[in-house]
Amino acid sequence: MQPLIDPFARPISYLRVSVTDRCDFRCTYCMAEHMQFLPRKDLLTLEELDRLCSAFVGLGVEKLRITGGEPLVRRDILTFFRAMSRHLESGALKELTLTTNGSQLARFAAELAAAGVRRVNVSLDTLDEAKFAAVTRWGRLPQVLEGIRAATAAGLKVKINAVALKGFNEAELFALVDWCAGEGHDLTFIEVMPMGEMGEELRLGQYWPLKDLRARLAERFTLVDLAERTGGPARYVRLAETGQRIGFITPLTHNFCESCNRVRLTCTGELYMCLGQEDSADLRAPLRAGPDDAVVDRAIRAAIARKPKGHDFDYSRQRVAGQMTRHMSHTGG
Repeated sequence: MQPLIDPFARPISYLRVSVTDRCDFRCTYCMAEHMQFLPRKDLLTLEELDRLCSAFVGLGVEKLRITGGEPLVRRDILTFFRAMSRHLESGALKELTLTTNGSQLARFAAELAAAGVRRVNVSLDTLDEAKFAAVTRWGRLPQVLEGIRAATAAGLKVKINAVALKGFNEAELFALVDWCAGEGHDLTFIEVMPMGEMGEELRLGQYWPLKDLRARLAERFTLVDLAERTGGPARYVRLAETGQRIGFITPLTHNFCESCNRVRLTCTGELYMCLGQEDSADLRAPLRAGPDDAVVDRAIRAAIARKPKGHDFDYSRQRVAGQMTRHMSHTGG
């Protein structure tokens, strides 16, 4: 089987899969407070998700990240993780992981570990309980911290993802770094992306360039650039004084598209070849056309043949360029 190669000679080995657009939080940079979620009938069934993901694995995808919305609020989602574990056991899949808000980790951490998950990304932008409630609208910080502790106890490696938000968590930069060092968690900062109809003024007000954040870190620590990657867009440094690893995902201030190895599958079967472009391919129709997996494989290959060179996100000149109208929860966070 020929591997998936896009028009710019980049091998596609990483699939991010949204299993639901629903979430038990309403983070201000991710979605509206009163979201209109998709009818459940529009979502791929767990069996259909299995079949599509298995098709990608058969075409050379080695890393599968489950996202949402909040993936752990999807009913019976552990059956999907258990099903995917067979690809880990065969060696075809190198890693099965997920991004979560942490709210359900206390319930599911042990079962995730049993299904072959070895590490999770937890979104956590602040350690202040009141600010956490404000930014998530519906979330409770103690519940998330309990989930993180449960994940660690289950043997899962936890990486904290923090969205850099001007005027919100700037003052907590070193508190987050110190807390992660004390807990043994890696930490990655992410620039806020222009996803969803949030309004240009709000987006510009939230945007904290990671070059500025990195400069702040360098005032206290010696930053050593690392060549290592974890399969995604993050670039890493090591803090010489503590030894901990800090990641930066910079879709606005650094174009990492030249090494992009990933595509995103939505919970309705749309394949987005680039997070920052509107072009998508419908994989649900060929999936439901019949049991012939060759039809699905051809649809996947045709989609990868349309993968663009890069995205167009831009906050310069005091305007937001390249903004996507769909919410991040639709594509998969």
